[in-house]
Amino acid sequence: MRIHSLPPQLVNQIAAGEVVERPASVIKELVENSLDAGARRIEVEVEQGGVKLIRVRDDGRGIVRDDLVLALSRHATSKIRSLQELERVASMGFRGEALPSIASVSRLTLTSRAEGQEAGWQVSGDGGARVEEPVPAAHPVGTTLEVRDLFYNTPARRKFLRTEKTEFGHLETQLKRLAMSRFDVGFTLRHNRREVLALPAADNRLERERRLSELLGPAFLEQALYLEEERLGLRLHGWVARPAFSRSQSDMQYFYVNGRMVRDRLVTHGVRQAFRDVLHHGRHPAYVLYLELDPVLVDVNVHPTKHEVRFRDGRLVHDFLFRTLHSVLSETRPGAGEERIDRETGELLPGADPAPSAPQPRESGGAPPREGAWQPPLPLQVRDRPAGYRASMNLQRPPPAPQAPPPDTDGGQVPPLGYALAQLKGIYILAENRDGLVLVDMHAAHERITYERFKGAVDDGGIASQPLLVPVSVRVSRREADLAEQRRAVFERLGMEVGRLGSETLVVRAIPVLLRGADAERLLRDLLADLVVFGASDRIREEIDTVLATMACHGSVRANRRLSVAEMNALLRDMERTRRSDQCNHGRPTWIQLPLADLDKLFMRGQ
Repeated sequence: MRIHSLPPQLVNQIAAGEVVERPASVIKELVENSLDAGARRIEVEVEQGGVKLIRVRDDGRGIVRDDLVLALSRHATSKIRSLQELERVASMGFRGEALPSIASVSRLTLTSRAEGQEAGWQVSGDGGARVEEPVPAAHPVGTTLEVRDLFYNTPARRKFLRTEKTEFGHLETQLKRLAMSRFDVGFTLRHNRREVLALPAADNRLERERRLSELLGPAFLEQALYLEEERLGLRLHGWVARPAFSRSQSDMQYFYVNGRMVRDRLVTHGVRQAFRDVLHHGRHPAYVLYLELDPVLVDVNVHPTKHEVRFRDGRLVHDFLFRTLHSVLSETRPGAGEERIDRETGELLPGADPAPSAPQPRESGGAPPREGAWQPPLPLQVRDRPAGYRASMNLQRPPPAPQAPPPDTDGGQVPPLGYALAQLKGIYILAENRDGLVLVDMHAAHERITYERFKGAVDDGGIASQPLLVPVSVRVSRREADLAEQRRAVFERLGMEVGRLGSETLVVRAIPVLLRGADAERLLRDLLADLVVFGASDRIREEIDTVLATMACHGSVRANRRLSVAEMNALLRDMERTRRSDQCNHGRPTWIQLPLADLDKLFMRGQ
């Protein structure tokens, strides 16, 4: 068969197969064009899930008359002119393929009035290769695009569309993603003439969090931690939900790079690593995060739909994400001073940093406490071993339950977890704080405290290594062997001695002491895989943390152990001082708050 040129119409329809999968794809392309045009308000109206009609109207800069026909031509754009501009592109779209691709599989009408023009102009396309000359049309400054009868001329594509409800669900999700990328723009969505979304522009943090509350639900904001960090030319800001708000699916993960939502394996790994020992197995974190960096450091031209990006220095980005999120999550402890959102109004409710300076409640029959007389933290070093830590608790049957002073009348500042009242079934601690009732899983809480102390001891002393009695030879690729030789210092810092025996053979001569008995070959292969993909690895630390978590579990207070009130209060104070104490080592919550208002509802007080 001879080589021949494809007809322009067929070329456009092939391109449409890359960028127009369903009505949601059309919304993405059209709304991104509106954002690039400087719109401050975007109105979207659809019918029958977007199959019958998609109308997008904006108040952007508009398109001049002479450029309207060109806007429906392939590879025509106002956003780049040279390779240098492509390497620094900051706009959402730039290929010039979206409009002609959409026009090739639908009946499209483009109406626009540019700034400075007295009237608007309109062009139409009906799936053919030819576009008629513009005709006058009444229109304010801005642009309106109407897409009717999507895939009417490509019935095979139309067969793959789902039900109206499903297609609209995808479309609504896509618009929500875009609404979270640009808080400064107002969005409206109507489906079958019914208003679904009405989002005014959000110019400050309170208004942005109101928008997030409407899009993701108030529960996300109630559990969200706000972060903002800038370092080495990278800026990360946004909201990450506490581990207790984890999801069964990765359906609430929104990550934006310079305003563009992406799904990147390197990013996902960095975030996942930050949640490593605070997330329950099989659960997924929830977050809305924004990474900003020089456009020259990220390539957005690696995928037709621009869902993927490639970082020039992936290791730097990965480490920055991990360290920033790891630091934020390390402060998830009672009373860490995070702000909360009112469920009804969406307003910020300021929290207070823990300041355990109030007097200790007196025990039954005991002497009155002195100001600031707090039980010191229970000592714990790795060398103490679990038995020593259990002995330090001095567990014994408590005297009759005392009455703790009411938090609001003790004359001092109440700690975040308040004061212990009693122990329930040998499992839970009941405490009273300023907000109401606190329930603490004493084993889960003590396990986290012990685990964090073990980790601190290891960090202080470094990772000691132990020579293997019989060194382990491992066959690898030449690339992996070269990498191991180049990164020898990385292995040494991790307590592992790795040498090279040949062009494709490595030898493991020592591994960390805490991992004695581990599979040295598997450990080396996993480390090399991480170094190849991410430029760094936490495999050894993960393995060591697993050992420490097991030690902490065995060394913590067990169920059905009776604690005195003093011991219960000491545990509460340790929780307030310990990082990540909101979750146990397995990601389960260690405590919950039952506000007085919720208790009143249970008993119908005031109703």
